Amino acid sequence: MATSTTGSTVLLPLSHAVQLPIDQVNFVACQLFALLAAIWFRTYLHSSKTSSLIRHVVATLLGLYLALFCFGWYALHFIVQSGISYLIMTVVGVEHMHKYCFVFALGYLTLCQIARVYIFDYGQYSADFSGPMMIITQKITSLAFEVRDGIFCKEETLNPSQRRLAVRRMPSLLEYLSYCCNFMGILAGPLCSYKDYITFIEGRSYHVKEAEVNGKEDLKYDHKNPSPNTIVVHKVVVCAISLGFYMTATRILPVEYNIDERFQETSSVPTRVIYLYLSLMAARPKYYFAWTLADAINNAAGFGFQGYNKNGEENWDLVSNLNIKKIEFSTSFKMFIDNWNIQTALWLKRVSYERATYNPIAQTFLLSAVWHGVYPGYYLTFFTGSLMTLAARNIRSNVRHHFLHSAELKLIYDVMTWIATQVAISYTVAPFVLLSVKPSLQFYSSWYYCLHIVCILVLLLMPARARKKERTEKEPIAPPPEKVNKEENNSEHNSHATTNNNSSQREETAWRRPSAPQ
Repeated sequence: MATSTTGSTVLLPLSHAVQLPIDQVNFVACQLFALLAAIWFRTYLHSSKTSSLIRHVVATLLGLYLALFCFGWYALHFIVQSGISYLIMTVVGVEHMHKYCFVFALGYLTLCQIARVYIFDYGQYSADFSGPMMIITQKITSLAFEVRDGIFCKEETLNPSQRRLAVRRMPSLLEYLSYCCNFMGILAGPLCSYKDYITFIEGRSYHVKEAEVNGKEDLKYDHKNPSPNTIVVHKVVVCAISLGFYMTATRILPVEYNIDERFQETSSVPTRVIYLYLSLMAARPKYYFAWTLADAINNAAGFGFQGYNKNGEENWDLVSNLNIKKIEFSTSFKMFIDNWNIQTALWLKRVSYERATYNPIAQTFLLSAVWHGVYPGYYLTFFTGSLMTLAARNIRSNVRHHFLHSAELKLIYDVMTWIATQVAISYTVAPFVLLSVKPSLQFYSSWYYCLHIVCILVLLLMPARARKKERTEKEPIAPPPEKVNKEENNSEHNSHATTNNNSSQREETAWRRPSAPQ
């Protein structure tokens, strides 16, 4: 079952033994090595013992080694993309460098995706080199905007999030490469802000914080270098369970069976609905494994500390990419989106949604689609998802208030919306797994495009009611002056953004309107 690879073939016997492609085996092995390296990095190269220069060099060299082990000469794309982008940042004027970096980085990624998909390896849904390039593209574009915000833009033109993340000087080449290619995030991310990463490398992530209690900073917790050991063990256990579930469930419940002609002809509608849900649920643990392990690696190195909650408990979710519990028990499309690929959603917000001058939702949707890749199934999924979220918003605004009069009615509503959401999500993302046009359209035609039709009818016959919270939902993007002043004072009082409490992260994700898919 092993496939050809330009990376190392040392683990080929293991690949045959576990019946997984060699590139996937290399990826898992490198991530496990990165986890051990992260523990060593935090223990022996702690910022209190080692200079920032050494930490940058080691993090970068380890990252490039892992890239070479996994992808061989394809890893040169990481250097080329990062290097040319840095050259653009230093040569082009700071006023316009973000545009050139954005176009080049995204364009280079797209060319690599086209070459991989349509020239070399169509349909191989595996651990290929374009995955890390997607994360590097996010980092390059984010940093370009952050440098422009910090050097060129005036303070009053930036919103609180942009002010917090603004970079006031051009990074050195080593700092830049360390940020883009460090061993903690080169293979699977997640995205983090440059400012948070540099603060971690320089050892300023654990400053004393005041926890917010009911909106008032009246309790102080004096802490010293909190240990991530407990949370790392917890996340590694989640990874092991996710990997085991994925390797067994996907073989029992393949998504492709949904388009099997015999299955379609002989199975009842309830059976097909249940199988669709189970097969797509079985496909998700692959992402749970990869993203949770990446999160654990960053935590093991000491990165990802977000501060303390009101009870003084540690929070290590600064760069977390998902919330499994909320995903599996989502009662709306928006709830699912808000807890899936969180860091990508924040990237879309920061480089597209907040800065768009015309139709920000459409521009954000287009960027998300282009960034994900060139498989037609991706675009079918995003198009269907936009219909689903718009229709779901209309249904919610017209129906939900009728079920809020008692706890029993609310429970009934939650159960109904959970079932509807899980079926709708499965229906929407099936082409994302099937990839190609023919199987994707075959799947939708076997369902007679029923949910597409339902969504269109809902949009035509059930207009959205005026929402009282419309202004509140937009507040994180354009807050009133008094809110800006309060947040500025809080940011000055607190030494660094990495120790913001959970409310800050919720505010970051509050921008995501239902019609802005990720």
